Amino acid sequence: MIWRSPLSAWHKTILSSHFPLVMSNDPAYSLFLLKRPFWPNAAEADELPANSNPEIVMSQQIKVWKVLNNGSLQEIETARLDLEQRIHDWIEKDISIIADDLLVIRKEVQTDYGGFIDLLCLDQIGNLVIIELKRDKTPREVTAQALDYASWVKDLSNEEIVRIANDYFRNKDFPELEKVFKSKFGLELPEVLNDRHTILIVASEIDNSTERIIDYLSNTYGVGINAITFRYFHTGEQELLARVFLLEPEQVKTSQEKLPSKRKPNPTYEELAEIADQKGVGELYKTMTEELLKSHFSRTDRRTGAITFNGSCSAGKSAVIFSLVLSESNPNNGLNFRLYIKRFEEYFQIPEPKILAFLPKKVEEWTFDPEAGDSWSGYQGFFENRQDVEKFLQGLNSSKEDRTSTSHLNILDHLTYESTELSAKNNSYVE
Repeated sequence: MIWRSPLSAWHKTILSSHFPLVMSNDPAYSLFLLKRPFWPNAAEADELPANSNPEIVMSQQIKVWKVLNNGSLQEIETARLDLEQRIHDWIEKDISIIADDLLVIRKEVQTDYGGFIDLLCLDQIGNLVIIELKRDKTPREVTAQALDYASWVKDLSNEEIVRIANDYFRNKDFPELEKVFKSKFGLELPEVLNDRHTILIVASEIDNSTERIIDYLSNTYGVGINAITFRYFHTGEQELLARVFLLEPEQVKTSQEKLPSKRKPNPTYEELAEIADQKGVGELYKTMTEELLKSHFSRTDRRTGAITFNGSCSAGKSAVIFSLVLSESNPNNGLNFRLYIKRFEEYFQIPEPKILAFLPKKVEEWTFDPEAGDSWSGYQGFFENRQDVEKFLQGLNSSKEDRTSTSHLNILDHLTYESTELSAKNNSYVE
């Protein structure tokens, strides 16, 4: 499939003949291939081009083409088919079509002003997200309504948020918020909730006037507001849903960060390096983080006294795989580490016995949550010296080289097979 926006810098091409269809991790664009009864989680895709301009308010026009077997293109026409209600149903079934890092804590939340918020969510740092669905309202009406709801949400305390969530979870036979949050994100519930809040308006289309209002509020006053539109396409037996953010999500986040915060900001890489020096493990920490970021991980979370290295696995698209815990490190024992063994095995494609072979001697079994499953268990220990660090990194790098070599051999075997088949066919023609 190929889709196009009038902004050439944002063009995305998706060519796929099999499931799952690729979608972007946190893009202005996403394309979902709908399967009955519901599509599976899509895989991550490349990020947007570096030369794209996040400050442009994006056009809402999307076109999708099907690539035919003969290489020609066939445009897929949009269809309506009670889209507003279907969007509502899809979001309730899987909030990840809005964003991966959201936890729904209540539906139809009644405010003190008489209105009802369609969906109230928490993100992984404890900020509230208001999701308002357009349905039978005009875009301007739903925007005004969402702002009214936000004026109520901004004053919600930790205790009120926990109560709202626990009432909702209790009706679903879920555990309390603290455990659900830990299960969803692999993190403890933050001490400060609702430091900031964000408004997401969801609709099948947004008019130009509403676009200007949202852009003005976000860029001029730092209001955390954005709109998401969906386009529905139907071709043969396949249904496709395309998602577009009005504003690049990172742009909205940056605008919000200009405002005062109640929460202490996460430490920078430099600040964590200083903490490592103070703990007497500076060189070990520097060697480890530089190599992990260079060769194995592109995503991290930095928290006071710890850095986590995250990746995609069955536990989540940005699940914690490995962490260095500076708060538990010291000159005598060394640099403290923790890893989730099942996630580590899956992410690096290395069996557990081989992993244990390149871990330091100071290691013991560890679990993040005794009541959780295998995905939350693993090992913790200490890198005592540079030899421990180098042994660990060499184990990872060697396994990576083995996987690359195996992949190349598989490709070579395939090409050799194809060549043999072709040669046999040519010989049969000669005979």
